[in-house]
Amino acid sequence: MLLAFVSNSGNDFQEDTVQAAAIRTLRPLPQPPGELETLFRAHHERVFRTAHRITGSPADAEDVLQTVFLRLVKGRETYDLRENPEAYLSRAAINASLDLMRSRSRAKSVGLSDVDAEGLESKFQSPETEHADRELQTLIRQAVTRLGKTAGEMFVLRYYEGYDNQEIAKMLDTSQMVVGVVLHRARTRLRKEIGHYLEKHHEKQ
Repeated sequence: MLLAFVSNSGNDFQEDTVQAAAIRTLRPLPQPPGELETLFRAHHERVFRTAHRITGSPADAEDVLQTVFLRLVKGRETYDLRENPEAYLSRAAINASLDLMRSRSRAKSVGLSDVDAEGLESKFQSPETEHADRELQTLIRQAVTRLGKTAGEMFVLRYYEGYDNQEIAKMLDTSQMVVGVVLHRARTRLRKEIGHYLEKHHEKQ
């Protein structure tokens, strides 16, 4: 079982990076309504940080930020936005980030830091295993991008954003049982995809 994602990546860049990205994003928006601008100012940091945790790149996070709010300017899915802006924007940031990652066949940055498999935490904590840890992060990152749209979204909501199964079910208008099944299959698939690496690394311990 993959443990919940506990990321410190939101703290590894300066606050002015977020603000600069916000200014560059807001400036070209085609005269956004006052309500949308208020929404942007209230939630842009969350969108940016969510995107950065997933992509590992401030530049990519800024692209995601622009994508999310440009779509809002075009008036897409505003009902969900009015009902629960935080949940909507979390999902929008996740999906835009995963779409961006999937569109690239040779992404170099690593955004899935601090992800451990159950019982393997101790193998990837010392400085000596930093390189192996980065390799594992890259493998997990690639595996997540290969999950289906729903599975990828559920996995990120659960393990990156920290929502529980009940909250995810409500956000995606499905049952907790479905969420549990999808997450189980996603974990099984990721474990299978990175299993060879884990076995090889274990042999060197």
